[in-house]
Amino acid sequence: FQPLSIREISRGGCLVETAFQLHLNSLHDIRLTLGDKSVVLKGRVAHCRISDVEQEIVHYHSGLEFIEPEERITSVIKEFIEEIKAGRKG
Repeated sequence: FQPLSIREISRGGCLVETAFQLHLNSLHDIRLTLGDKSVVLKGRVAHCRISDVEQEIVHYHSGLEFIEPEERITSVIKEFIEEIKAGRKG
């Protein structure tokens, strides 16, 4: 278990920030807490790069492609994105 921060999310994947490098094409089980709901799905690392270096701490941004998410999980992600969009309009 390693924590990560979600920077961007879509129905097909997400951009995450970590303090460690993720290897290209590696598969990971990801637990996402989206509002009051939590889902677990599998993601494949599509890209990884250094995003920032602070003194001796390196931050990485990695793009994860969701691998065959169940319809229920896709619905939760879609609802979360719609809630964020609605909150920005108000």
